[in-house]
Amino acid sequence: MAAPSGQVVAGDFRLWLEQRLEELGMDPTVYAAYIQGVLQEEEDDNLEERDEALRGILSSFLEEDSVDDVCLEIVTKWNDIQKAAASQRKQEDEVQTLTSMIEKQAQIVVKTKEVPEGEQQRKAALLAQYANITDDEEYPFCGFSTSPITLFKNTNLETMINAKKLERDTMKEASQKKKEQDKQQREKDKLAKQDRKDKEKKRTQKGERKR
Repeated sequence: MAAPSGQVVAGDFRLWLEQRLEELGMDPTVYAAYIQGVLQEEEDDNLEERDEALRGILSSFLEEDSVDDVCLEIVTKWNDIQKAAASQRKQEDEVQTLTSMIEKQAQIVVKTKEVPEGEQQRKAALLAQYANITDDEEYPFCGFSTSPITLFKNTNLETMINAKKLERDTMKEASQKKKEQDKQQREKDKLAKQDRKDKEKKRTQKGERKR
C-alpha cells in the first residue's frame, strides 16, 4: 500500500534538510527534527515567531550575516514542498472521485442487467401516471384548478358537453313528437277502418231488407 502524499513529501523535506544541515556543520540527527517541528507548529500561526525560532537555532552555528539567508532557504523549501503535497493530494482526490464514480456507474449497470423487471415496473408506473394526467386534462372542471388556461379548457369542454346535451334533448323531443304523431295517425286509421266497417255493415243490412 502506497504511503499518503503528506508522508512522502515530509520525508523528502527531511532528507533535504538533513543534507543541508550537514553541509552547514550541524548535527542532522538532532536539529533536523527540531527545525521541522518548528515549521509544522508555526505554519498556520505567526510567521514572525517561526522565523525568529529558526534564527535562534541557526545563529548558534552560523555567522550572523548568513543566518537570514539560510532561514529563507529552509522556509522556501518547506513552502515549495507543502505546495507540491497539496497539489498531489488534489490529484489523488480527483482520481479517487473518478474511481468512485466509475464504480457507482458499474454497480448501476449491473443492477439494471440483473433486475430488468424493475425497469419495466418503472415504465409501467410512468405510463399509469401519464394516464392519470390525461384524465385530469380531459375532465379539468372536476378539479379545483383556477388558472386561466384551466378555466379556458373548462369553458370549452363544458360548452361542448352542453351542446351535446342540447342535441340529445332535441332529438329526444323530436322522437317523442314523432311517436305522438304516429299514435294519433294510428288512432285515425283505426277510426277510419271502423267507420268503413260500420258503413259496409249498414249497406249489407240495407240490401238484405230490400230482398
